[in-house]
This record gives sequence, C-alpha cells and structure tokens, in this order.
Amino acid sequence: MKKKKVVVIGSGFSALSASCYLAKAGYDVQILEKNYEIGGRARQLKKEGFVFDIGPTFYWMPDVFERFFNDFEKSPGHFYDLIKLNPAYRVYFGKNDSISIADNLAEIKRTFESIEKGSARKLEKFISLAKKNYDLAVKRLVYEPGENLLEIINMQTIIRIKDFFRSIQMQVGRYVKNKKLRSILEFPVLFLGAKPSNTPSFYNFMNYADFGLGTWHPMGGMYKVIKAMASMALQLGVEVRTNDPVRSLVIEDGQVKKVKTANGSYDCDIVLSGADYHHTETLLPLEFRQYPESFWKKKIFAPSALLFYVGFDKKMKNVSHHTLFFDTEFEAHAKTIYDTREWAEKPLFYGSFPSITDQTSAPEGREAGIFLIPIAPDLKDTPEIREQYFDQIIQRLEFLTDQKVAEHIIFKESYCINDFKADYNSYKGNAYGLANTLRQTHVLRPKLKSKKLRNLYFCGQLTVPGPGVPPSLISGKIVSDLISKYH
Repeated sequence: MKKKKVVVIGSGFSALSASCYLAKAGYDVQILEKNYEIGGRARQLKKEGFVFDIGPTFYWMPDVFERFFNDFEKSPGHFYDLIKLNPAYRVYFGKNDSISIADNLAEIKRTFESIEKGSARKLEKFISLAKKNYDLAVKRLVYEPGENLLEIINMQTIIRIKDFFRSIQMQVGRYVKNKKLRSILEFPVLFLGAKPSNTPSFYNFMNYADFGLGTWHPMGGMYKVIKAMASMALQLGVEVRTNDPVRSLVIEDGQVKKVKTANGSYDCDIVLSGADYHHTETLLPLEFRQYPESFWKKKIFAPSALLFYVGFDKKMKNVSHHTLFFDTEFEAHAKTIYDTREWAEKPLFYGSFPSITDQTSAPEGREAGIFLIPIAPDLKDTPEIREQYFDQIIQRLEFLTDQKVAEHIIFKESYCINDFKADYNSYKGNAYGLANTLRQTHVLRPKLKSKKLRNLYFCGQLTVPGPGVPPSLISGKIVSDLISKYH
C-alpha cells in the first residue's frame, strides 16, 4: 500500500518534531524550507570564528526535550552534551547591584532570605504550588490538541479555577514584597509572551521550570538541537529541500492537491505548515482562509525583538552566561510593547555570553555577546534606530558592569522586524507568536486543523500550545497525532 504523502512547510522546531513523528508513523514526509539552511528561527550566524544562535538561547524544561527523544528510543545525550548553568542567570538592577540565581532551590531560598526576611519559606510554598501546576500543565494539558474545551476541564483544573482569573503579578505579590524579588518571579512568564499583569497565575508553572528544573546549555548552542532533530528525521526517511519557498497551495475538491514553490510543484495527500500561520493562509484563495485580517489585528502578539550579535576581543567581566538588565522600569517598557506600541525610551534588555560556558562560541580569549531588546511588533525599523539602541545598551552595559566594552568590539550584526518579515514571513515581524493570555489559550488559539480544507494542518507558536521551544516540540507531536487520527 502506497504511503500517504505529507508536505511540511518550514523546518523549525515544530515542523521537525512533526516530521519525525509522522515518518515514524509510516507517512512519506517531505520538508520544504524557504531559507538556505534548516531551523527556522533557530539558525546560526558564523563570523570570524564566532558562532551565535540567531534565535532561542534559553534551554528550559529539559524533560520536554527528553520526552521527545525518548519517543524515538533516543535521548539528548545521543546528540549533544547538556550543561546545567550555575548561576542559571544574573539580573542587574543598578551599578554593581545584581542578583544571581543558583542552580538549586536551596541556594535560591538563601538568596531570597538575605534580601527579604521570611521569603525563603514563602518561596518554597510558591514553588511547591508551581510544581503541581507544572505536573498538570506540561505532563498533560499542553499535549491536548485544542479541539474542544472538555480536553482541559477536569477536577484538577476546576479546583484551580481561581488561578485562571488571577494574574501572575497578583499572585507573586502575595508571596514576596521586595520589588527585585518580584521582578525575578515575574520574569519567566515573559517566555509566554505576555505581561505578568495579563498572564493567568496558573502559568506560575514556569517558575518551577526556572527554579525547579534549572537552566541548561547544549554544548555547541541551540542549533545542536536542530541538527539532532534533522539527523533523526533523515534517518526516518524524511526528505528535506532548502531554498525552496512555497508560493501557493492548489485547491481541488475541498483539499490541497499541490504545493507550488519557487522551484517546482509537489503533489500531496496532506499539508502541514510550520511556517507563519497568517502567511500560510495568504497562500490560499480567500474563500479557503479561516481567519480574516480583522482576526489577526485583534490578537495580542508576543513581542518582536531587536537583536545584536557582537564579537568582543576580550573576555567580559561581571556577567553570566545569561544576564538580564532590569535597571529600568519594567511596567513602562511593557506599556510600549502592549499598549502604546512604540519604541521604549529606556528598554530592559537581555545579554547572552555563551562563550563563558562554551568554547566553540568564540576564539580563545574573546567573547561572543548576544543582546535582545523586546519590542512591539511592526514598529518602524531603520539602521539609524538600531544604531541608537545599540549605543544605549553598550553604554548601560559598561556602566552597570563597571568595564570598558565599546572599544573592544570587533564587529556587530543586527536583526530586527524587517528581518523577521523577510526571513520567516512573520506577521508584523513578531518574534515569539501569540501571547498566552487567558483569551488566547487552548481552544481560543488558531486551530491545528483547518476548518475549511480537510487535509491542511498547522503547528508552531501561533497555534497550540503556544510560544517557546518546548511548546513547539509539543505542537509537532500533537498535530502529528491529529493527522493520524483523521488520515
């Protein structure tokens, strides 16, 4: 019996995940990638001996990665070495004023207690609650396909109903009062793409991912994970074609019959898009699109980002592998992202210095720096604006860490909204997909299965379960299960 042919658009985490599951299930799988290399947002930049992860740099929720590879009788250790970071990250609040988060809860509790008396006991209670939510959410709920609300209504969620209508910000305030400690506890929900004041407190399971499971680094960078998944896909028989952007989907009798690209045309029984959901629908005639432009315009998107990849000719001082710069007011910055949608005057920013941990990231005696400023999608993006913000964060980096930096820059490359649009067809140049607010959770997110074409499916950060690398891996699994269910 002839295998059913699945054409997968894109090769990011969710698309690669789905491709592996589908190939294992017996489908004939072909990946079409528009760029010259696979990985979607998780590509690499190599320059003058430096290696940068262009996209994700945080390796959180290692159990999700473990579960993915276990499904193929493998483990991450078959493909890459994992290092648990200590400190997990450092947060700067002012000049010579920083807090380091250790790799274990006992030490983190001591740090909290030294800043706010009595907070260690409260933190332990908070993380215990977060673990219970993690066990429910990550081990069960996020693996549901979002076809109907009954998937997530059970006794465990009913007794937690208040957690869906109370914000993370409100909940954190009940456990700690110190402003710095509160910002550290609120920080993990930024991975969900929403403000702590808009994120249901049920999502405190991200705090368990942070303090309970820790922050890790795959030696060689996050692209090592992409290479591992691609290697597994190829072993399972998946065909990968790069530099072959999809131009249109040909519809006959209520289903996609062909995928037309810049280089040819591909017959198919099923189409799965791991590309931008909005963009994929623009490849269809109007009558087969599920969501009008008005739908997308009303949605709350996670931030976009202004990124810089910088080579330094010296080793940096007073920074950790992951370093957060919270020396300015978070609420003011968040307002520019979600409310006024403008460039922040003095934004928070994040720095990653992978060469502190990983010698493959930079030549000996040098440092690789990745800097990220969260911004609202679809802002005006010009070389002058990029330069203005680069100068600002370098000046603040020098001041906060008490060292000369600007004179040690060998080169810098930038990446922003225009690049997200050009490279990924990203709606409004968003970087992280749809925010996980209460009104954009589970069944309220764009569907994995098209309502208008019986053989068209979607996966990735604009659909279920949401933004982030672990959710993308999960998205690939649940959409492959749906395809098996209906085909």
